[in-house]
Amino acid sequence: MAFKDGDFVEIEYTAWRAADNSIAFTTDKKKAEESGIYNENARYGPQLVVIGKGNTIKGLDKAIKEMNVNEVKKVELNPEEAFGERNPDLVRVMSLSDFRSRDIEPYPGMQLEIDGYIATVKSINSGRVLVDLNHPLAGERLIYEIKVDKLIQNDKEKVEALAKSNNIEPKEVAINGNSVKISVGSSVKKDAEYFVNKENLVNEIMRYIGNISKVIIEEEYEKGQNKNPEGSEEKPKTISK
Repeated sequence: MAFKDGDFVEIEYTAWRAADNSIAFTTDKKKAEESGIYNENARYGPQLVVIGKGNTIKGLDKAIKEMNVNEVKKVELNPEEAFGERNPDLVRVMSLSDFRSRDIEPYPGMQLEIDGYIATVKSINSGRVLVDLNHPLAGERLIYEIKVDKLIQNDKEKVEALAKSNNIEPKEVAINGNSVKISVGSSVKKDAEYFVNKENLVNEIMRYIGNISKVIIEEEYEKGQNKNPEGSEEKPKTISK
């Protein structure tokens, strides 16, 4: 049974760089730890793909579309099917003062958002910062091992899967006709990232689930919660030029 555009599919995968067979990323936490690429901020376990909607790279989307539930497949993707070719125009030199004026002290390897791109600081020299706005895997051939875990067909489960993919764990999801009500408990931290994720969630529900035309978000708050603890790590800041 091949999948069709709009299908909600949960997958697990590992991607290797074809050049040196090193693991670039994986949904397997243990494998990430063993390969030295574990990221405590990453979400491991099955990942949601909505077929044909552009929420994953096109080569992966195409491969999944031709698979079945419980099937495992290996595919090699060229850069055009993965993260694109490297664009030299996306390598920029910026002034160190641009960063410091925003209370950012850059260092090689640091990632932050610049003009809508996730940029990587490559070097710092004489008050100048070299940043690369290309995806870290741009220009690389990648080998994916993919396992299809599940086809989600129930609208309630689709909403829950979209919420999870946006790092929101709903207390309850209830569908009544063409309306969905999502209850978010007080245990969910309502920081700036949450509000961005909430907006993305609403947009994705409207875009991907044709039966739903109204979204209600019910939030709970308790005094003393949702404060950033002293000394907590901040998310990468944004710089616009």
